[in-house]
Amino acid sequence: MKKLIAVPMTNGQLSSHFGHCEQFSITTTEGGKILSEDLITPPPHEPGLLPKFLSEKGVHVIIAGGMGSRAQNLFTQNNIEVNYGVAAATPNELVEKYLAENLVTGENLCDH
Repeated sequence: MKKLIAVPMTNGQLSSHFGHCEQFSITTTEGGKILSEDLITPPPHEPGLLPKFLSEKGVHVIIAGGMGSRAQNLFTQNNIEVNYGVAAATPNELVEKYLAENLVTGENLCDH
């Protein structure tokens, strides 16, 4: 089964604040392998908008540094797996770690 994994980015690295990223890397995977990566620019930040936006793109998994509780709840309601508290790295590195079940999560890095 194909799985789409979204990583919020700023300057080509994981963004520490999900809602204010410059772009999303949307990586398509299947059978534990990366098939493709697309970069998309999110709409202007509005509370609650990005979970719907990414759900409509078919995303199954979010890898984030920090994320507000409302966004976490909206992703959960849309059956999207949320991984937060992840240290900055490139999207490709993070997806590879996720696929290898080596992604380290921790404290939510969102500062509000």
